[in-house]
Amino acid sequence: AAERVRGLLASGAEGKGLRVSVEKGGCAGMSYKMEIAEPKRGDEVIDVEGGRVIVDAAAVLYLLGTTMDVKTTQFSSTFVFENPNQTSACGCGESVELTPADPEKVGAAPQMGSS
Repeated sequence: AAERVRGLLASGAEGKGLRVSVEKGGCAGMSYKMEIAEPKRGDEVIDVEGGRVIVDAAAVLYLLGTTMDVKTTQFSSTFVFENPNQTSACGCGESVELTPADPEKVGAAPQMGSS
């Protein structure tokens, strides 16, 4: 995932990162949203292997313990999330049901996969 993030940020994205957030919507209730952006106050900034991921402050408890990776097929590549806070997903895979983590029990920030 770090390599893919570096590629996205390679052209003119100085000081920016891949911002990950969650928003309400879809049949399961929430969906992941990603955009190239600068960090905002309260965001969690993760720099790994030259790739920068910015976790939206409002999404941190939904993404604690999450691993972000890239799935590549012959025709496409997409970011995938292994999220311990995900309780279900819709059949089409476009939305998920998330329960916020208890910050007292989980001390792990979201991580990027090595592929």
